[in-house]
Amino acid sequence: MPMTPDEKRHDQLTAAPDATEEDAAPRVNVTKVGGNTRVDVAEDAAVRPGPGPGMPEAEGKDADARGE
Repeated sequence: MPMTPDEKRHDQLTAAPDATEEDAAPRVNVTKVGGNTRVDVAEDAAVRPGPGPGMPEAEGKDADARGE
């Protein structure tokens, strides 16, 4: 019996030697409303898009303040 897409994803993300179940945890929430699809980063995602800690953008400083 073939694996479902969710099973394949879990299998891929836990195949590395030091992988844990947490590595396969969902990182996004997808909702569909009225023909529109919304993708949000999960609140408990370990990795999030955007600037990281210590980067000017993460601290509310804009590009002009950095001289760009």
